[in-house]
Amino acid sequence: MQPATLQIGETQTLPTATLPVMESFYTIQGEGYHQGKAAYFIRLAGCNVGCTWCDVKESWDAGKHPRYTIEQIVGQATQYPGRLAVVTGGEPLMHDCGELTGRLRQAGFDTNIETSGAWPLTGEWDWICLSPKKFKAPLPEILPLANELKVVVFNKSDFEWAEKYASQVAPNCKLFLQPEWSKSAEMTPPIIAYIKNNPRWEFSLQLHKYIHVP
Repeated sequence: MQPATLQIGETQTLPTATLPVMESFYTIQGEGYHQGKAAYFIRLAGCNVGCTWCDVKESWDAGKHPRYTIEQIVGQATQYPGRLAVVTGGEPLMHDCGELTGRLRQAGFDTNIETSGAWPLTGEWDWICLSPKKFKAPLPEILPLANELKVVVFNKSDFEWAEKYASQVAPNCKLFLQPEWSKSAEMTPPIIAYIKNNPRWEFSLQLHKYIHVP
């Protein structure tokens, strides 16, 4: 994708909405409820949550990434056969996602978001994956709207922290525990044991890192 430019003699009466995009790609969803499905990922740049173990820290500074029009972003997505769009980050809710999701839906996409919930919710979402972080708490109003609560487990104290948010989401919200990648070998056994004792939780594995896709 290349940013749109005006040619000599052209006029533009209204500003064109743009969003900073670190990357976009067609792949297999590797985590959570929709694991294994073909999905087009749109990774918006910009994040102030500051997870120390974040594996896409290069996404934090939105100013380092190009901005594209909504038309360009959606046009790129429609080049692939899948119609599941996953908007992630960074923290995607640092941006107004209303126009993006509206255009994606018009193009036949189901719209999913992966968010820490630390910013107000914008956009029309078919699925909200809330992944709260200790570094910046989610806003209370997003908790009952989550379809999926995915908690990254870095140490054993995170189980109690996960239950704190599980008590605040809707009764039908799917609950997932996911080992932080660098500590996967260490944390997977206690997660399995915890789920066996608390079967409303499910295990989320970063499948894409095992099958070597984006």
